[in-house]
Amino acid sequence: MNIALADLSEHRTKLFPFTLTRPVADLRVGILTIREKWEKHLKQSIHFLAVPELVGKFPKPTGAIDLIINGAICPNAELLKAIQSLNDKELLKSGELFIAAKGSFDPSDPTINLKGYQPVEFQKSCTVINRSWDLFSNNKAQLHADFELLTNGRESQKIKDPHTIVYGDQVFLEEGVDIKAAILNAEEGPIYLAKNSIVQEGATIRGPFGLGENSRINMNAKIREGVTIGPNCKIGGEVSNSIVYGNSNKAHDGYLGNAVVGEWCNLGADTNNSNLKNNYDEVKAYDFETNNFIKTGLQFCGLFVGDHSKTAINTALNTGTTIGVCSNVFGSGFPSTYIPSFSWGGGDQTVTHKFDKAIETARKVWARKNIKDTDEDEKILKTIFDRSTKK
Repeated sequence: MNIALADLSEHRTKLFPFTLTRPVADLRVGILTIREKWEKHLKQSIHFLAVPELVGKFPKPTGAIDLIINGAICPNAELLKAIQSLNDKELLKSGELFIAAKGSFDPSDPTINLKGYQPVEFQKSCTVINRSWDLFSNNKAQLHADFELLTNGRESQKIKDPHTIVYGDQVFLEEGVDIKAAILNAEEGPIYLAKNSIVQEGATIRGPFGLGENSRINMNAKIREGVTIGPNCKIGGEVSNSIVYGNSNKAHDGYLGNAVVGEWCNLGADTNNSNLKNNYDEVKAYDFETNNFIKTGLQFCGLFVGDHSKTAINTALNTGTTIGVCSNVFGSGFPSTYIPSFSWGGGDQTVTHKFDKAIETARKVWARKNIKDTDEDEKILKTIFDRSTKK
């Protein structure tokens, strides 16, 4: 069966800046991305139905699509059963929310033509990632779900270091994990350490927690509940209820809480974000649909950082701050709580980050990870730059 995860406009814009550079289904929540979850559950490869500027990097399937699933929805057992029970020309929905449709769809058609499809109402609950703050808000639950999915029928590697202390029995190590003199507390949630990851001396980790392949938790780091670290990252300091995407670093001291940090980012030493207002009011965050600030419904809401963005040492970021793609944030005091893509600065002196300089930095960062074929990534960044500078 040819299955595709659709990038629906009603979700995509609300999830900027992260979906400026990736389809909705490529978002990571829990240990896995949304696509990886569906692939594990359905035991097959799944394609994206991405917007035109992303198709070069995230190609559409060839041939007719048999099943389309909303890329913003995370799978669960009830949802899988309902989707697998669909007949031809039926669509699954929950109220106004489109979930899935079974039929024959042309991948070159920019619209999903559901004319003549019979609706089937899904009566159970499902997890929908509709806003950036939905990522960390659902991360604890998705860490639990992904841990069960990934460890079912598998045996963990043993912790050989005699100085590492473990509480609870939900700790899983893939091959090549290196851990020394750390504290792992899995009493309230599982801890998953992926292949060739490292936990250095003195690090303290509370589950639920997921560490990506080839990533490292630095000495004396404090990792609180609900944290996901993607592959190829270096993490230090204190992190709580946050997601850091692949190839990003927060190597030094500083607090990161109720936050989502994109790929290829670097948070300078002693970068700190607030996640609670001093008056305990509901936090507002930038909305890319209305170009204004909206209420999040959350008392704890910290930071959102788009791909390729950096912060200088001692950067202080206020509650609910959003930083776009390819921005370099520095300067004294608190920067704006919305920093557009390709910004250079952070206060009153912020200017546009020159595209050639931003790409020069990105190429250096890619080269450090031995990534050479970056043409499609550069096209995506150029599209973002052109659109951001036209405003």
